[in-house]
Amino acid sequence: MWTIPPAAVARLRAEFPAHTFQHATDDAGCLDMIASAEIAFMGQISPAQLAAAPRLRWIHSPAAGIGGMLFPAMLANPVTLTNSRGMSAETIAEHVLAVTLAFFRRLPQAFRSQAAKEWAQDAIGAAGNRTVAGSRVLIVGLGSIGRATARRFASLGAVVTGVRRAASEPAEGVRAMHPPEALLDLLPDADVVVVSAPHTSSTRGLIGRRELAAMTRDAILVNVSRGQLVDEAALVDALRRGAIAGAALDVFQDEPLSPEHPLWTLANALITPHTAGFRRDHWDAAIDLFADNLRRFGRGETLINVVDKHAGY
Repeated sequence: MWTIPPAAVARLRAEFPAHTFQHATDDAGCLDMIASAEIAFMGQISPAQLAAAPRLRWIHSPAAGIGGMLFPAMLANPVTLTNSRGMSAETIAEHVLAVTLAFFRRLPQAFRSQAAKEWAQDAIGAAGNRTVAGSRVLIVGLGSIGRATARRFASLGAVVTGVRRAASEPAEGVRAMHPPEALLDLLPDADVVVVSAPHTSSTRGLIGRRELAAMTRDAILVNVSRGQLVDEAALVDALRRGAIAGAALDVFQDEPLSPEHPLWTLANALITPHTAGFRRDHWDAAIDLFADNLRRFGRGETLINVVDKHAGY
């Protein structure tokens, strides 16, 4: 899914006839081709590939999250790194709302009952449906995804609280903003905790045993950032014990998620295979952004979405 499709390469060749585009479809092909490249358009680059690219001046990712690229050699390299932050904010925000509603309306239970041909009216009715209106949503990370998520929840009547480093900056739909140091104190009041912060050295393991223990038994955890932000072993334990009501996970520490991983079989885990950010026109939007930056690069202008490699976003 993260390999640029041939049609997109053909479009770039047509729009930029003065440039030479090489299309690698696997890591081995990339290692061969990258030696002569000045620009790399790729969702992930390995230390070996970076070392093999002495002419490389700019790397652009079709994804927002680039934490996996920030290895020591990348930090030491002067190559410019840009990402696609903001491009998938709206579709990811809709995903967050969808999985929250799925839990609130007991849809996973209804799907299991349907598969078993069981009329589960009493079981679902006894538990009761929950409403977004009046619920308390804590969004950890108020970048483009977090802000789009906040707007949606607020429009449905939720009380939204945000956590971000720049806590003094307002965001539409967010009732109150707090710095990361306040996270532990905020968790007990949250019905829904949305993790949308970037993957950096400071956010790795952000949600661990202590944070899960601070959440209520009715709380839902939604992670659309990167798997490294959540301690999966601690989460599995919390879900098994019913310490929290459920977790909707689109990202994992290791992808693809192993068939043996216990998350697959937990009734209160909702698993999607890192697809929250994809939409029908995904590659059209990705190429639009890259093409805009490529024109800027050719004119010597400032690029869009330059990543501070040491900050991690």
